[in-house]
Amino acid sequence: MTEIISGIFLLLGSLFILLSAIGILKMPDLFTRMSATTKASTLGIGLVLIGTAIFWGDIGIAARALSIIIFLFLTAPVAAHIIGRAAYFDKVPLWKKTHIDELKGKYDEESHDLS
Repeated sequence: MTEIISGIFLLLGSLFILLSAIGILKMPDLFTRMSATTKASTLGIGLVLIGTAIFWGDIGIAARALSIIIFLFLTAPVAAHIIGRAAYFDKVPLWKKTHIDELKGKYDEESHDLS
């Protein structure tokens, strides 16, 4: 029974990682690509690690998997935010159909402050 549950988690995780890869190829600009990648791949890797921990059934492997999942959920969104912010301030173009730019006119290029 644990093999079936583990397989389901591994399959779902692999599916989310695949969707993340497709998102990188299909999304129109850097910001939407990062959004797809950060969300889908973090969830996918988490599901794969949970499936691995269930399959092996060892407390040491489960503890390591949980530590990696916590680390990913804490660092991936922060890293994506920092990269996105740097790209925005470097004037990486937004997708032509982007309607809302909440930072437009709020960034001082000389002092690098947001107002």
